[in-house]
Amino acid sequence: APLQHRPQGRNALPHSCARTCGGARRAPRPHRRNATFPKTVRPANGSQPIRKGACKLSTLILVRHGQSEWNLANRFTGWWDVDLTDKGGEEARAAGRLLKDKGLLPDLAFTSLQTRAIRTLNLALEECGRVWIPVRKDWHLNERHYGGLTGLNKQEMRDKHGDEQVHIWRRSFDTPPPAMEPGSEFDPGADPRYAGIDVPYTESLKLTIERVLPYWEEHILPQLTGDHTVIVSAHGNSLRALVKHLSGISDDEITGLEIPTGRPIIYQFEGGSPLGERRYLDET
Repeated sequence: APLQHRPQGRNALPHSCARTCGGARRAPRPHRRNATFPKTVRPANGSQPIRKGACKLSTLILVRHGQSEWNLANRFTGWWDVDLTDKGGEEARAAGRLLKDKGLLPDLAFTSLQTRAIRTLNLALEECGRVWIPVRKDWHLNERHYGGLTGLNKQEMRDKHGDEQVHIWRRSFDTPPPAMEPGSEFDPGADPRYAGIDVPYTESLKLTIERVLPYWEEHILPQLTGDHTVIVSAHGNSLRALVKHLSGISDDEITGLEIPTGRPIIYQFEGGSPLGERRYLDET
């Protein structure tokens, strides 16, 4: 029988909120501003501030981290920190070379607190000669938390619980996996990078979107003015949240969207609004 769903965070609200949030959860934490990374940053390429009435295009680059050790091992990863494989490192470098070849050079960068996304960003920036640009790391861009599935082999879970149940846990929009046991082997709650953060015990895609989008609105979107080029190196589900929002994808359709590792996705912005649909940079 499927494992029982339990409250998802260390200070989860009563289950009466399940109707609106897709499962019990804590009250959202306020976003803290970073004094060293102002709300609007002069582009690193030295361009001048936009004159009143001028209209320039800015560019958003989304890249999912390269293949990780647990991608290769077919294990649920979520918030657990694992490194890139050699193949994943090469995927990241190839993304950077592609940015350089296309003349699409970032001047601002955002990533999660997880090694696989940070290293993907660093390797890509090395290849395109932009290691010196401002980088902001934040847990709101972390991968979706896979709860009690974290560390388990996906095929073994299919054999134990059936394909349909595992598909629901992996791909349902608002049904989270079973919650992680506090203090279990793969509980990241004691990790110093999450000090002061109410780490969840599990998340659905819906809950992941609910933490990603406020961060997007407050911190990333304001940078997409003028001729900035912003790169976000993150994860399959945190990027799925952004693509759903920017491309207007429905709740039903988003669960089927695959975001490949190491392939930059491009959106152009005009006046702070998306201009046209997303495209893969290697197809242009």
